[in-house]
Amino acid sequence: MKRIPVVIVAGFLGAGKTTMLNHLLRTRSGLRIGVVVNDFGAVNIDAMLVAGQVDGAVSLGNGCMCCTVDDDGLDATFASLVTPRAGLDLIVVEASGLAEPRNLIRMVAGSDNPRIEYGGLLYLVDARNYAETRQQHPRIDQHLALADLVVLNKTDLTGADEVERARVLIRDANAGAPIIATQDAVVDLALLADLESAPRDDDSAPRQLGLDELLADDGDDDDDHRGHLHHDYQSVSFVDPASMNPRALAAFLEQPPTGVFRVKGFVHFDVARHRRKYVVHTVGSYVSVHAQPWDPEEPRRTELVVIGAGIDEEEARAALEKARADDVVDAQSMLSITRYVR
Repeated sequence: MKRIPVVIVAGFLGAGKTTMLNHLLRTRSGLRIGVVVNDFGAVNIDAMLVAGQVDGAVSLGNGCMCCTVDDDGLDATFASLVTPRAGLDLIVVEASGLAEPRNLIRMVAGSDNPRIEYGGLLYLVDARNYAETRQQHPRIDQHLALADLVVLNKTDLTGADEVERARVLIRDANAGAPIIATQDAVVDLALLADLESAPRDDDSAPRQLGLDELLADDGDDDDDHRGHLHHDYQSVSFVDPASMNPRALAAFLEQPPTGVFRVKGFVHFDVARHRRKYVVHTVGSYVSVHAQPWDPEEPRRTELVVIGAGIDEEEARAALEKARADDVVDAQSMLSITRYVR
């Protein structure tokens, strides 16, 4: 079953969350994006009124989403978005500027819906005002510590010294997450979702336009930023016919090298009663695994892709090579992997 990543976009008031959402919707590379928003802000109101009639957008008003929607309520929201008819590839949750990210992560990562998976917390920081904001609101550092990807936005509106100061403060709060410096909250969609979207059988069938398609037809100044990404993402591929050491691989997945945002792929373990194909998905330190049979003609191997920004590629590849199973692996060590099986 295809799992749809749910990405949480958070950040203090004015950091650029809605600007980033608009950019993602307009440069969606053929993906279908579902949106859950707490405050529409600068999103085109006319488009929202139309899109509110379809499954592609859910509005949650009356304050902070994490305070007004309990676990069951959020699950119901996701259930309306992940129907096969909607055909979504990504869901973006834009939180209120005063939201508590920890609660949102708990809701998404703890959801029982088998069609979704946690896609990470993107935390936006206003480079010009961050130092002052964190003095007024010290909890921001706690929020940043949870981020899987930090977007250091509005770098064009302040000096290089201020940008570097903000980067140092961010790194003090979060030692490992990728930091992407941007203007106008431009983030590469390939960081968040797989762009190789599978063809859909019902694309020729009549259907209502989704929010992303409505906004894509609404030309404005944001179109000038298409294709002008300030920081390209990196990817490191690892393909090896050797089996892997479960403990060593789990350690890599749980604490990936600095700059790693996602790890995806499948793994081969040569361990009695555990010789299935283990499909892994990680965002930051969040790990999800599910096991499935190998295809009869498929060679047993490990194939992983490490995605992020500012990655030391040699370090990432060396860590994976070190995780090979050079000796016989005891079955007990598989607990380090199977405890993440959904």
